[in-house]
Amino acid sequence: MNINLDQYLRFLIENHGSDLHLKSGSKVHYRKDGELLGLDTEVCTVEEIENVAKSILSEENFRILQEAKELDLNYTYDEQSHFRVNFFYHIDGLSIVFRLIPMEILSFEALRLPEILKELADTPRGLILVTGVTGSGKSTTIATMIDRINSTQKKHIITIEDPIEFIHHDKMSLISQRGVGDNTKSYKNAFRSVLREDPDVIFVGEIRDLESLETALHAASTGHLVFSTLHTLDAKETLNRLINMFPVNDQNRIRLTLSSVLAGVVSQRLVRRKDGGRVVAVEVMKNTTRVATLIAEGRDKEILDAIEEGKQVYGSQSFDQALLELVKEGLITEKTALENATIVSDMKLKLQGIEISKV
Repeated sequence: MNINLDQYLRFLIENHGSDLHLKSGSKVHYRKDGELLGLDTEVCTVEEIENVAKSILSEENFRILQEAKELDLNYTYDEQSHFRVNFFYHIDGLSIVFRLIPMEILSFEALRLPEILKELADTPRGLILVTGVTGSGKSTTIATMIDRINSTQKKHIITIEDPIEFIHHDKMSLISQRGVGDNTKSYKNAFRSVLREDPDVIFVGEIRDLESLETALHAASTGHLVFSTLHTLDAKETLNRLINMFPVNDQNRIRLTLSSVLAGVVSQRLVRRKDGGRVVAVEVMKNTTRVATLIAEGRDKEILDAIEEGKQVYGSQSFDQALLELVKEGLITEKTALENATIVSDMKLKLQGIEISKV
């Protein structure tokens, strides 16, 4: 089989897919609406996959791939489409995964993001974490929040990404995007030097280790607004992940630090729509006085109640509150809401309340 990369990327774009998988020893697959689907192709050989890699990589990058056994980079297909590409070796040879990255940065309204995210983007300082599983739209949400700052405030925004996904252009702000490998040797080097570059806003693609977390907390505590991501499911798990990155004897100190510098945690899940496709359900924890007290005192079990009780006054919301709104709007089924609920028994009672109100 001769792999026609152009043909498969065009197919992915025209069929509104998100990812294309080329794997040695397998047929071509793609992902649409979260589901991995196979195409009726012949099995790809190691040589064919390596030829695709050579066609889009420089000699230097192909050498790096062979040495490191994995590589991330951006690939521009045309003026409207570009991809984040990951190359990795496995037991059967080489695989390449193309993730389609929208060129257009969408509005809060187009993404159906809660209004409170605009308020968080306008926060002058602190740490904002956007969390969720891979493919849940974290980068898309952060791009929209950064674009709001870029469009409305005179700031110096620095991003450190691996690789750069959404391209921002200077508007009211000055924005400097640094891609690991292309513009800096490593996350660690870039993050260490960022505070010497006169930033107001910093986006680091992911908090990967204790050192990067310490740097993020220091930046947030010294008057900067810091964005980053974690692969956690909700606010409670996010707090536990951050605190447990530190030795036990440091955890009380870190709780106090988080209680003062954390601006908010935004957690996302993509759930199936009634009419096909997916829609985002968003949990938002804003660091209110009550939430800060709970974090500082280690009362994590009360976090969810604080989020839900803060909906009317602060605009925060739990996943279950977000799912309930999607049911009320007719965007998802009750079955989907129950499948994704944090507390299924509570969701059943709330859904019964919706049915009673319709009578």
